[in-house]
Amino acid sequence: MTAPVWRNSIVTDLPEGLPLLDWDAGTVVVEPPEGRPGAWAGGPSALVVDGVHYLAYRMRRPVGEGRGYANVLARSADGVRFETVAVVEKDAFGAESLERPAVVVTPEGRWRMYVSAAIPGTRGWRVDLLEAATPEGLATAAPRTVLPCTGQAAPKDPVIVHHDGRWHLWASVHPLDDPSATDRMTTEHATSLDGVDWQWQGTALAGRPGLWDARGVRLSAVLVDGDRLLAYYDGRATPGQNWEEQTGVAVGSLPAGTFTALGEEPVLVSPHAPGGLRYVTVVPVAEGWRAYYEATRADGAHELRTELVRRVAAAA
Repeated sequence: MTAPVWRNSIVTDLPEGLPLLDWDAGTVVVEPPEGRPGAWAGGPSALVVDGVHYLAYRMRRPVGEGRGYANVLARSADGVRFETVAVVEKDAFGAESLERPAVVVTPEGRWRMYVSAAIPGTRGWRVDLLEAATPEGLATAAPRTVLPCTGQAAPKDPVIVHHDGRWHLWASVHPLDDPSATDRMTTEHATSLDGVDWQWQGTALAGRPGLWDARGVRLSAVLVDGDRLLAYYDGRATPGQNWEEQTGVAVGSLPAGTFTALGEEPVLVSPHAPGGLRYVTVVPVAEGWRAYYEATRADGAHELRTELVRRVAAAA
């Protein structure tokens, strides 16, 4: 089964500035390590520097067989065919598993990768920072924790934007008060002057009771559009949808950094059951936008896909 992924009839007033994705227009960038459930390639973070595409992503095996074993940074001239630049493995972080990285370049030209690390023997997560003068240097950079696990809440999967001289971060945060329900999540907003020392500002987006995103929400991409913020986010309604989230859209603003979700159902899903399509990230390119996302395929594994969305010229 293949079909257009966007359900435009559900979000009747999709915010201008968000590219419309279509499964049939996409292509696979990275295959999973195996063709079975629990084997994933995905969790992408992307940017373009001097015309070169850089893509950071997570590789994973099933629970009990390694889980998230590596974060990879790769580069490409066309945004589709990538060569590996740096690999960091979970042992370098003393982690049980790694999740989605975030890659950025500072105004001074320093390369940073923010890595989500699962803390062994717990249900907690933290975010560590790698920094280097070159993308290749991230492979041997020493990690330092910038978002610790508090014992009550576990942060992971940051989305990071530098705007007007200030860093903004949106992370999924999992409450740890109930060990049987740590899949719940909200997205929390933090700010920083240097991208290292962060101050939490409050909840940016939360699930909506009775809707498809009631159990938890995770911002996956934030685009600054003048005074507006446009976002894709992952959501799920039940614990059983953990790891198979689907995608919605939201609008917000700075400096508050808070968002309002649009629509009563997800707008992006995989055509393959159970429909997981998550971690959408988007970078502007000359033709329009280049999007990357992780999606469930027919055998239950997750693949990393991309699509070029061309900008439509305004009518005369």
